[in-house]
Amino acid sequence: MKRTILLGAVAALGLTSCVSLSEHEDLQAKYDQTSKQYNLTQQELLELKEENAALARQNQSLNADYTDLALAKNAADARADSLGRRIEQMAQHYDTTMENYIQEVAGKSRDLTRAQNLLTARTKELGDKERELQARQQELQEQQETFALQRSELLAKQKELEMQEAATKAQLEAKERELETVRNSVTQALTGFADKGLKVETKDGKVYVSMENKLLFPSASWTVSKDGISAIKELAKVLEQDSTLNIMVEGHTDNDAYRGSTAVKDNWDLSVMRATAIVKLLLQHGKGINPARIEACGHGEFAPKVANDSPENKAINRRTEIILTPNLDKLLQEMGN
Repeated sequence: MKRTILLGAVAALGLTSCVSLSEHEDLQAKYDQTSKQYNLTQQELLELKEENAALARQNQSLNADYTDLALAKNAADARADSLGRRIEQMAQHYDTTMENYIQEVAGKSRDLTRAQNLLTARTKELGDKERELQARQQELQEQQETFALQRSELLAKQKELEMQEAATKAQLEAKERELETVRNSVTQALTGFADKGLKVETKDGKVYVSMENKLLFPSASWTVSKDGISAIKELAKVLEQDSTLNIMVEGHTDNDAYRGSTAVKDNWDLSVMRATAIVKLLLQHGKGINPARIEACGHGEFAPKVANDSPENKAINRRTEIILTPNLDKLLQEMGN
């Protein structure tokens, strides 16, 4: 179109005026130049159109990409918002969890402190108990050693006591044989008085010489009869031969009341007077008898052999007993040592 306009302008110029050849050539050259320029411009315009079409396509593609990017951005923004909210929730949860954890750790720390304090106290207590146990073990060991020593001493003492017991038993057996010998001697010495109310027996490690009052004393009297003096003389001879015997003379009465007008007023007094009368006769006719070996006592009516319920039983209870006992002082002293 531009070319048509240009040719018309040139023709108009040719019609309106006459030009010279040189001018015509110049114009032709300008025309050619202009045509060439026009063609180049058309070529450039075509290239520009193609380029513009390519740019349009590229722009369309970019718009599509932009749209996709915008959608992606929106999706990314949405995800970012979601992630932000989730992060915020996680942060809040973290803060809550951390606070709870801190409180729990603080509680655990307090519990641990209490446990450590308790453990320390228990450890101290166990230490004290262990020391106490060690002390008790030491004490027990010392007690065991002491016990072992005491046991050894006791065994030795037991052996010694067994030996002493055997020796004492032997001595007691010897004393029993001695008492039996004494009983036999007394029995033989007083054989002639057996039918006159005299009895000799061994009982509880002692020799009992029991004489009824019909042999020794008249009724209500403490004066020894003739037969009684004879019996006491024979007994004194036997007692002189054994200086190891202790002699106890006991007076007894029945329960018939005695009414005395002198210092001897009742059965107590009468039994004592009869006992001392026998003692005096023993010492009179047994010069070798040590008075320190003899004792006299009266029981009155209060130590009967049988019930005072008949004349025969009362006669049995009216008696004087001479009790012969081995002198065990030396034997007991040896046992005590």
